[in-house]
Amino acid sequence: MKKIALGLALASLWGAAGVASANTPDRVVGRLLDALKYEYEVDEDGDYKLVYAVGEGRTQLVFVRSSVETFGNHHIREVWSPAYRSPGPQFPAPVANRLLEDANTSKLGGWVKQGETAMFVVKIDADASAEVLSDAIDAAIRSADAMELELTSKDEF
Repeated sequence: MKKIALGLALASLWGAAGVASANTPDRVVGRLLDALKYEYEVDEDGDYKLVYAVGEGRTQLVFVRSSVETFGNHHIREVWSPAYRSPGPQFPAPVANRLLEDANTSKLGGWVKQGETAMFVVKIDADASAEVLSDAIDAAIRSADAMELELTSKDEF
């Protein structure tokens, strides 16, 4: 699949229409990804699932969530990328500490625990431009793949 192309100068395509309900893909996200020429599929939750070649035979999975979260006047879209799957319901302490240390130095995004999976999540304005979405996807992919390699030496995601 296509690698992330940094520095894309595309006009904002978000618009006010297209906010999805549960399990319904947000067509605005699809238009942005199409404009970026990114290959994707829509998963059972209505989120956009992308797989990127990151070099040395590795790939990285990333999701652009269709749902939009609201906090006060903020409307937020999330970009998720998995990096680590715990063998049990709790992360081992060294892994949890490493994720916290990495979150301290991350310029865009941070780590969350989603069940038994560590996800790197970048939160952007729901009306962000295609260029901002591309940067968020790139940040999520780079951070998650680097952490996956560090913690597991594998390429599960």
